[in-house]
Amino acid sequence: MRSILCLSEFTAEQQEAVRRAAPDFSIVFGQPADGEDPIYREAEIICGWDAKVKDEALREGAKLRWLQSWSSGIDSLPLELLEERGIRLTDASGVHARSVSETAVAMMLGLSRGIADAIRNQRTSVWESPNTLAEMNGGTVAIVGAGEIGREVARIARAFDMRVVAVRRSGGTMPEADAVYDTSRLDDALREADYVVNILPLTNETKHLFDAERFAVMKRSAYFINVGRGATVRTEDLIEALDKGAIAGAGLDVFEQEPLPADHPLWKMPNVILTPHNAGGNTVRNTERLAKLFVSNLETYLSGETDKLRNLVDYKKKY
Repeated sequence: MRSILCLSEFTAEQQEAVRRAAPDFSIVFGQPADGEDPIYREAEIICGWDAKVKDEALREGAKLRWLQSWSSGIDSLPLELLEERGIRLTDASGVHARSVSETAVAMMLGLSRGIADAIRNQRTSVWESPNTLAEMNGGTVAIVGAGEIGREVARIARAFDMRVVAVRRSGGTMPEADAVYDTSRLDDALREADYVVNILPLTNETKHLFDAERFAVMKRSAYFINVGRGATVRTEDLIEALDKGAIAGAGLDVFEQEPLPADHPLWKMPNVILTPHNAGGNTVRNTERLAKLFVSNLETYLSGETDKLRNLVDYKKKY
């Protein structure tokens, strides 16, 4: 019998939806107990990821044909091996748009309105007000990597009467933006921006894209927000830019090294907000959207139209 292994926690209702979509399949929900490795090797479809997927489901002779990732970023997966095995890979692009965009905007507000400083002062009973605070209203936000998350950030930013500049690999149109630049005009967008929101995936082209030269292009009053991938930023260059006042501050959810070491200088920088890579975390609504995405893709897969799977990863582009 054909089988499905779903490693994520689904409600009873969500499990029933999967069963209705694939009534002829044997379906296992949750992580198999130790010693049940054959479940990984027998699964034709796996949703989710753990170390045993690589060790067991990607070995020679395993039956895996389609992997549904629960993450939008897939750079940590063994892409070359998945391609070599002829396995279809779909990511969770769009599922986390609401939660990630809320974190990005919260960081923008927290930095510009002095909330981060106020929380630090609250802990030590210090009554201190900055001489000048910024306003998002009327400012310009550059959204670098303007996919589904970027569109949601743009939608919220427009509610603050902000000018939105979207930077996309191919340019093109984006209704939520006032202007769309292709990547050749990234520096133009950075020069204009009061807030730079980085939502780029990690590829050979984007690794350390934000370095000393890019931070030097930005306004000294600008804030840098990273809810994309940690390695798209050269960390030592960001620290130097923050330390020397080349930019006003940063909100960071992702890092080159995770967890961030306790002695890392970013922890103690007063113009930085840090969150532990949880912008796209497992909210109740994210789980609902993930379940719906999987069931929709499962129906498409079983129809035989695998090229029409939603969020099908292009191994050449790595997203």
